[in-house]
Amino acid sequence: MRFQQLLDSLPIVGVFVAFAIVALIASECGYRLGRWWQSRTSDNKEGPTAMIVGSLLALMGFLLAVTMSMASDRFDKRRGLVLDEANSLGTTYLRAGYLPVPASSETRDLLREYVPLRIVETADLAEVQVRMDRSVELHAKLWSIAEELARTTPRSEVLALFIVSLNETIDLHETRVTVGFGRVPETVVLLLVLGSMMTLSMVGYNAGLTLRRSPLSAVVLILVLGAVITLVVDLDRPQGGFLKVNQQPLIDLQEQIGALLPANPPG
Repeated sequence: MRFQQLLDSLPIVGVFVAFAIVALIASECGYRLGRWWQSRTSDNKEGPTAMIVGSLLALMGFLLAVTMSMASDRFDKRRGLVLDEANSLGTTYLRAGYLPVPASSETRDLLREYVPLRIVETADLAEVQVRMDRSVELHAKLWSIAEELARTTPRSEVLALFIVSLNETIDLHETRVTVGFGRVPETVVLLLVLGSMMTLSMVGYNAGLTLRRSPLSAVVLILVLGAVITLVVDLDRPQGGFLKVNQQPLIDLQEQIGALLPANPPG
């Protein structure tokens, strides 16, 4: 599964700095081009440029709003899935107490190992992939225990309750992987960045035609636009940004059930 996008090679601060620098260059180039074009003759060459610039700014505002909505919606879903998974795992752990020995203790030991794997606080995609692979292995072990019990006690109502919660836990793994790494389409993000550059260059071009500009206003516009785009990129990143999905529900669950200690502790 491909999680990386083009802008992921830059840290969040790097995205903001790179956008601000390139946007300043684009705005200055547009201004110089407009001033050069206006100086070629004394005729008024402004035409509908100001109207076009206003339309471009409105269009960029609309695109920013849509993209922000897409990114924040994905962020909220990732946050909600953490709570759903913690609740499902907690229910599965409690219902495992209904199972006969030794299936009960084996299941709870596997769940103690499983819960820390679901606490994702790293930006290392290789480590995330290792956690996902190990989670799938534990799914198979847990389900094999449930299958064996279903063969020996097919009419057990408490076993049916356990299987329902276990099945929900396994389903939430795939849901969390799909939604958790769901991204705003890269084409939309790149269109937003490139469109902003073109709009800012047109703002500078219009200032060059009128031979009037406010450097402070241009800088403020670039910084604000860069901050909003950086926020969109940060919301869209599953890991590695300033805005991270709170893992506290799973951390609380880990403390409640206790982490499974390794058989041979290091040292």
